[in-house]
Amino acid sequence: MAYVHRNALGEIDSISETVNEQDQEYVTIDNPELIAYLKNSNNSDDVKTALSASDVALVRVLEDLINTLVDQKVILFTDLPLAAREKLSEREKIRGHLTTLDNLMGDDDGIL
Repeated sequence: MAYVHRNALGEIDSISETVNEQDQEYVTIDNPELIAYLKNSNNSDDVKTALSASDVALVRVLEDLINTLVDQKVILFTDLPLAAREKLSEREKIRGHLTTLDNLMGDDDGIL
């Protein structure tokens, strides 16, 4: 994900990981205009921003891949290095907590 600013011609002229006063239009990291802008950009900060934004999505893909490999018994969870197991376990706990919170907030038991 990236937030872009466009010049008077409607071309992307800067990007940011977060919405701000200047960069408010959201585009996906695979947006053709964004890719073209990055290919032609001399601003290494813009490229770093795009890489950082894609890292977040890639992390989730890798988590899903690892879980699939474990579920299919292609690898054992214990085959992973300890540091990787700890990080994956911690992220799973955090996601589980968020799911629990979403379920609590989403239930409408007609309190009023």
